[in-house]
Amino acid sequence: MTDARRCPAVLIAAPASGQGKTTVTAALARLHRNQGRKVRVFKCGPDFLDPMILERASGAPVYQLDLWMVGADESRRLLWEAAGEADLILIEGVMGLFDGTPSSADLARHFGVPVLAVIDGTAMAQTFGALALGLARYQPDLPFAGVLANRVGTLRHAQLLEGSLTEGLRWYGGLSRETGIELPSRHLGLVQASELNDLDARLDAAAQALGQSCDAALPPAVEFAAPVPQAVTPLLEGVRIAVARDEAFAFTYGASLDLLRAMGARLSFFSPIHDQVLPEADSLYLPGGYPELHHVALAENTPMRSAIRAHHQAGKPLLAECGGMLYLLDALTDVQGQRAELLGLLPGEAVMQKRLAALALQAVELPEGTLRGHTYHHSLTTTTLEPIARGQSPNGGRGAEAVYRCGRLTASYVHFYFPSNPDALAALLRP
Repeated sequence: MTDARRCPAVLIAAPASGQGKTTVTAALARLHRNQGRKVRVFKCGPDFLDPMILERASGAPVYQLDLWMVGADESRRLLWEAAGEADLILIEGVMGLFDGTPSSADLARHFGVPVLAVIDGTAMAQTFGALALGLARYQPDLPFAGVLANRVGTLRHAQLLEGSLTEGLRWYGGLSRETGIELPSRHLGLVQASELNDLDARLDAAAQALGQSCDAALPPAVEFAAPVPQAVTPLLEGVRIAVARDEAFAFTYGASLDLLRAMGARLSFFSPIHDQVLPEADSLYLPGGYPELHHVALAENTPMRSAIRAHHQAGKPLLAECGGMLYLLDALTDVQGQRAELLGLLPGEAVMQKRLAALALQAVELPEGTLRGHTYHHSLTTTTLEPIARGQSPNGGRGAEAVYRCGRLTASYVHFYFPSNPDALAALLRP
């Protein structure tokens, strides 16, 4: 029997979205990394953008944890593996601490990881202490590490916030609201790490600022139970899978790509924007991303459009998710009204909206089996195709997303988490 492992760990949560959890988590990761520690960071829930930032901050891969989409057993395995190599584990929460089912608090309680609450101190003084106490005591069985203030003004402001804490709540420090630290965002969340030329400078500045207000002591060690060993069947042995990866298509789960490799697939990455030809491939994976920001460039790359059409016409598997599905349509129109003609493999068009169109966890029962994932998009799609399946949300969230099929092409707004059903995923991508 494999033994349990111990490692210092905290889950960084907040009263609401927009409090700066990612900035604080990244600052903590870079602070400890700069002190010579090996830091592993995880992200609660189905997020692609925050992990890109957190990978740069920590220098190590960032995986998702979620009691429903990833599952408790797989989340346990990921934490146990990290505990075997790391000096510190940081888990960034999702939304507000108690929001959603399952919530960040549910995950913290399940694994016994204490919560470090991040509270935006802007325009706040002693009320900070009341908010902190509420987060700490709302669920009495929730392990709680302490509080960290974000967007702090003057030294006097920080002292007021720290002095407001009661009942022995630990002060973890404060992060200044000075410019150059806060991370920029757009309609789907933070700007991608690859687009921020000054990201490392921002991370180092945030780490330095945080280090000046806290002692950078490690939190208490948490014991992570050993997982039940799981063997991976080589269902994709020797299958060559081309994966789109560039400015327009970058929303992939590290665990999903790991699974493809573990099942024996050989992955090659290509850019639908910049490359003229597809790599030699048996199957094609078009993940989500920001095609709406690059739809004109995608339209202008006619050799790539021809290559993908030829792949489909040859009867080879093609899986497209969210932004990848938009690329398959006849055309895509951005929020400014600029329309570009794309692959034309799915009849219909999409139009970007200024408001969120759907956000929900999804379970989709396909002919190959049930896959779990999530949906998050700002576009509306019209098509004459009848869906072969529709997603169901476990917590009543908006969106019963359609899944479309045309030959070996499968497309949907749903971002699938491949390890939720390796057999079904292999059936989708196996020639």
